[in-house]
Amino acid sequence: MISGSLARVLLTSVALTASVLLAGCDSDQVSLATNAKANQPVPPKLLAAMTEKDMDLNSPILVRLFKQEAELEVWKQTRNGQFALLKTYPICRWSGDLGPKVREGDRQAPEGFYSINPSQMNPQSAYYLSFNTGYPNAFDKALGRTGSQLMVHGDCSSRGCYAMTDEQIAEIYSLGRESFFGGQKAFQLQAYPFRMTPVNMAKHRTNPNMAFWKMIKQGYDHFEVTRQEPKVDFCEKKYVFDATRAPDAKRDPVFDANAKCPAYVIPEDIQQAVREKQQQDEAQYAKLVARGTPVARMNTGIDGGMNKVFAVRVPEGSTGLSEAPDTNTLSLLAMSKAPGTIPSSVNPPKPNLAAVDAAPQSEPVVAAPAPTRVAAVAPAEQQSSSGGGWFSGLARKMGVGGSADTTATTTPTQTAAAPAAAPTTAASRLKSAVSRFVPGHDKSKDAPKDTPKPIVAAKPAEPAATQVAQSRPPLKPSVVETAPPAASKDSQMAGAAPVVSSNSFDSRFSAMK
Repeated sequence: MISGSLARVLLTSVALTASVLLAGCDSDQVSLATNAKANQPVPPKLLAAMTEKDMDLNSPILVRLFKQEAELEVWKQTRNGQFALLKTYPICRWSGDLGPKVREGDRQAPEGFYSINPSQMNPQSAYYLSFNTGYPNAFDKALGRTGSQLMVHGDCSSRGCYAMTDEQIAEIYSLGRESFFGGQKAFQLQAYPFRMTPVNMAKHRTNPNMAFWKMIKQGYDHFEVTRQEPKVDFCEKKYVFDATRAPDAKRDPVFDANAKCPAYVIPEDIQQAVREKQQQDEAQYAKLVARGTPVARMNTGIDGGMNKVFAVRVPEGSTGLSEAPDTNTLSLLAMSKAPGTIPSSVNPPKPNLAAVDAAPQSEPVVAAPAPTRVAAVAPAEQQSSSGGGWFSGLARKMGVGGSADTTATTTPTQTAAAPAAAPTTAASRLKSAVSRFVPGHDKSKDAPKDTPKPIVAAKPAEPAATQVAQSRPPLKPSVVETAPPAASKDSQMAGAAPVVSSNSFDSRFSAMK
């Protein structure tokens, strides 16, 4: 498979490069054809995983995102027609709160179902590589929601996006590219606040977004029981999944997010499987609520989250609204290899003390703990890349518009203060917890006057196994084979074969046959 893939890329590159030159040496086309970042081959270990799971290199993919778990999943279609999980990537940074994006500038990463076509792939992103999520979709527009340029990209910096490391986005990008080469017109992206389990639904049962979450859980359940990409439609300002023509209808239903739903049916086998799953989920949910499962705390101004494997490596790192590691796994995480280069500009999630000060003193105790601060090391300086669009050029030939990545980077955080003594109320507990990693917060004002000052132990030496991140190289072909080495801007991964864009997707695909 590896040799066949390489031969295909080389043959396509030669044939399409010649066509570009014969067309008049268009400088933009030549530039796009030599974009090494966008044309990195799929890593050998992923190819081996595909073989083991009975997947083809060019078979369709599907992506799922989870904020609370800070994970991105890439699913790929197997030869039996169903999707199977290929790889799970920890998310380096996402911003906002649990819940959908509502308006431009709210820093929210979107939630819902989106479609990614070749025009949304941006190989010349300012954040190494990226693809546009497609927000707002028809449902978002029907509700008057605004926002633009919401990306999945590299650089581990987010302002309403899902940010990965450069090595991670290089792999994800290559998988999307190969699926397009195989004929997939668009791959589906499903973005959720958390895994839609009865436990998580019970913990967040009082969240004002619950009605929306129950609606998108329908699509989550359809995928879970069928392992097929659910067909997504919109009507009456809501999602509809796997709708088909009614038995007595003469044509397929026409959906409009702002209009009344047409007559439609859901295939009986899917409907029955989903119904059984939801009955089981609801029964478990009822037991959890009856047992008094605590309600998760609402956001008190914390901006998003990051996966724990990154938080342990960032100065004053915090998982924020994502799941925090337990104390037993902290040392193991610090000693493990980072899934990519962490730039020095990473700004971990931080709480808003003003919001904490305004919290009511009678706030009930809840299940979700305050964001956990974890020990880390300071990464080295990063490099940056920018440019225009290889797939955008391809999409223009197909008659589909492109988009650019405009997410802004953030600044590094400062050294945190030591933790304060245990508070006496829920609100003071929250305030004390956030003061542990907010620079400049005077925790002495939070403790009662008659409370003796705690004795602070000397700061332990940093673990020898903790590594300092390397400077980010221009090419990051794999997050698993080697640790990220330092490299010059002109370096290129051995074996990377540039692929030249042609006049259309069809002609490019034909050249590979």
